[in-house]
Order: sequence, then structure tokens, then C-alpha cells
Amino acid sequence: MKMIKTSLLALCLACLALAATAAEKNAVAWHDASNWKPVGRAWDDTPAPFSRLPARAQKSVPKSVWLRSLKSAGLYFDFKTDATVIQTRIELTDPVIPKKHSAASASGLDLYARDPSGTWRWAGVVFPSDQKSTDTILSGAIPGLREYRLYLPPFNTIKTIEIGVPTSCRLEQSPLPTAKPIVYYGTSIIHGYAASRPGMSVTALLGRKLNRPVINLGFSGVGKMEPAVVDLVAEIDAAVFVIDCLPNMSSLTPPEIIERAENGLRVLRARHPKTPIILLEDRTYANSWIKPSQLRKNSEARAALRVVRDKLARENFPGLTYLQGEGLFGDDDDATVDGSHPTDLGIARFVERLLPLLRSALAKSN
Repeated sequence: MKMIKTSLLALCLACLALAATAAEKNAVAWHDASNWKPVGRAWDDTPAPFSRLPARAQKSVPKSVWLRSLKSAGLYFDFKTDATVIQTRIELTDPVIPKKHSAASASGLDLYARDPSGTWRWAGVVFPSDQKSTDTILSGAIPGLREYRLYLPPFNTIKTIEIGVPTSCRLEQSPLPTAKPIVYYGTSIIHGYAASRPGMSVTALLGRKLNRPVINLGFSGVGKMEPAVVDLVAEIDAAVFVIDCLPNMSSLTPPEIIERAENGLRVLRARHPKTPIILLEDRTYANSWIKPSQLRKNSEARAALRVVRDKLARENFPGLTYLQGEGLFGDDDDATVDGSHPTDLGIARFVERLLPLLRSALAKSN
């Protein structure tokens, strides 16, 4: 009997030891990234860590621009860890409400990792169901230390964010990039509307393909080259400026388009005499072949912008590249969700059109 009791005690102690070992193995160390500086933020004096314009801009830019600037579109963290499991714990400022055409990505987090060749490849995604959410974004990863990139939500704002890994694992923020950024000022297409995941936006794709930070200044519905916004864009020491506002400016009259585009380009050139500028026409509405009103809208807006292009060309305005809108999303009608906003297919085609121009501009940039 005594031997049986001793054996049972030993078995219980062994079970407790195994349970303690399992608990220790499963213990999570939470790293608070709320005070990390994200890549893609041009100013340090923002009203919140993961908004996009400086606090002082609230007094000068239209309210609609200001409200959209509070969203964390285009912002991300680079970090290194040897964990095989990565978790995220976040609190969002806004409720998680599905957005038309962006139900999955509006409040999501998107994770990429560098493979052994150094290429960024997709690793995991979470779509929070509530303002406070704890999720596993990656599990079962091949062991080893590697670099990760975590994209923040394009249409929501992170209030707090923590990254969790097993207590036995390392995690540290990667050094911030030192290269001058590409600054992309645009509309909902750039903001990330209709991209399936945050990492599939135009600016995210460009950043990975060019291995360079991209400042996302896309403001859904309200990218209209207002002087106050252009003044802010001109504050940034950019490698290249990309101006892609015509899809929203088409709601203005042709004289207004001409005035804003010309003045905006002159402001950028005055403050940055040698920085390349890429100016884009608007994309062609996918159903403009059957809707004359859509075709007319494209034609009138482009004609106004070409007035500016031709005037500046006659003046030998330096460092300006002009990209026409026809075919930006491909030569068929199947790359948008609504005739205007590109799907991932349309975004990929658009990026392929932009890459040669950006590579050429970067080669000329100081």
C-alpha cells in the first residue's frame, strides 16, 4: 500500500511538473508597440501615434481631410523575432464596422516576412471583430530569426497595440529606414479602398517592390490638391512625389482643376527644385464604354490636367513625368469592384505601370 501511495505521489508530481513546463512553454510575453514610431509616418507631431498629419494641420486642412488623416493607412512596423507563434492585442479607436468593398481589410492587421532570399512574402492576417481584440496572426512558423512587417488598418486607428511571442523568444523593432521616402498624395484608391488586405494597397506593394518607405497620403473621396494640403506635402523631404488626385478633382470645374494643379506643382517645385514629380491622370471608369457620362467625366478632367502639363512643358518645368490614365488597371473591364476602385488585380496592374517610372525617378533623385 505504501509503495502504491508513493507511486501515486510521484505520478502527481510528474504531472504537475509537466503542466508547469507546458504553462511556461505557452506563456506569452507582450511587447507594447504603442510607442514605436511606425514606418510611413512623415511627422512626429501627430495627434496620435498612428495618424498621418501633424496636429497643427487640423486648423488648416478641410475637416474631411483631417478626419481621414486620423486613419493609419500605409503605416507599418518592421520587427525581428525567432517566435514560431505571433499574436496581436489591439484596441481600435473606432468600431469595427464593415466598409463597403473593404469589409475585411478596413480594420485588419496584415503580416509579411522576409524569406531566406530577402523577399517580402505574406505570412498572416487578422480581421478584428471588436474594438478590443486578441488574435493569433501566425502559428506553426519555421523556427528561426527573421524580419516581419506588420501593416496597420487603413480605415481605422490603432489606440494601443501589443505583439505577443513566447517568453523564451526574442522580439525587437527593426531600425527605421534612412532612405528618403516616396510621397504619394492621392484618393481612396491610394488610401486602400477595396484592397483585400492592408498589405495589398498600392503604397504597400510599391514599398515592398522598391524596398523603400512610401508615405501614404491617400484621403478617401477628398484628395483634391487644396493649397493647405499641398503645403503639408511640400514639407516632406521626399525622394519622389507622386500626385494622383484627379479621380477626386474631377468633381471640380475645369478652371478649378487647372488652378489647383498648377499652383500645387509650382509649390512643390519651389520648395524641392530637384525632386522628381510624377503626375497622374485619373483611371478610366470600367463602364465608361457604355456610359457616356462617365467617359465625359474622364475626358473633361484629363483635358484640364493636360492644360497644366502643356503649359509647364512650354516653360521647361524640370523633373515632371506625366502618366496618362488609359489602361492604368489593364485593358479589360474586370479589375474594379465598382467601375472606379481597383481590386487586387487592378492594384497589381496599376503598380506594374508605376514601377518603371518610379525606378527611373529614384535613379535621378538625390
